[in-house]
Amino acid sequence: MIKNVVFDVGKVLVDFDWQGLFDRLGFSPQVYDKVANATVLSELWGEFDRSRMSDEEILEGFLKKAPDCEAEIMKFWNNTGNSIKRYDYAFEWIRSLQKKGYGVYLLSNYPRRVYSQSIHELAFVEEVNGAVFSYEVHSVKPEPEIYEELMKKYQLNPTECVFVDDNRENIIAANKLGMATIHFHTKSQAEEELKSLGVE
Repeated sequence: MIKNVVFDVGKVLVDFDWQGLFDRLGFSPQVYDKVANATVLSELWGEFDRSRMSDEEILEGFLKKAPDCEAEIMKFWNNTGNSIKRYDYAFEWIRSLQKKGYGVYLLSNYPRRVYSQSIHELAFVEEVNGAVFSYEVHSVKPEPEIYEELMKKYQLNPTECVFVDDNRENIIAANKLGMATIHFHTKSQAEEELKSLGVE
């Protein structure tokens, strides 16, 4: 029986619209690709999520990948939080599940710096029953350690949890640990799948 709903954050409860931010920062198509490949699309972004390296080391790594775009990378670095926008339904969805007696938890890959820059969009963190972010535990999905940390921290039984994430690899990892899973595409689709699991 499902007692807890565990949400990913990015692309489930908030939008991570780095493309829109690049447009607002006025990057040309050539610069756009270079900055994207040096930052959000590079393997370093996973390390940024993990936050074991210092922010200075991460930034240095980004700059090394596209030294001719230093000004644009710095613009993005200083405005990364502006790529995060809370979905209108986030609070209502969390509260409606809690009203029905479900525990609601967050499990998200999220860099320390971006968290501090987007805290206003993450106000729902104060309302959930618990949360584990990658920057706190230096582990990222789909590594089993981050899921196990959530279970341990809040004494959750994986077989009583359903995990909702937009990333298929993260879903597979949660499933291996015994959690029911929903591959998120839209809120209505996820709600239908929750119903099929007995979560009204």
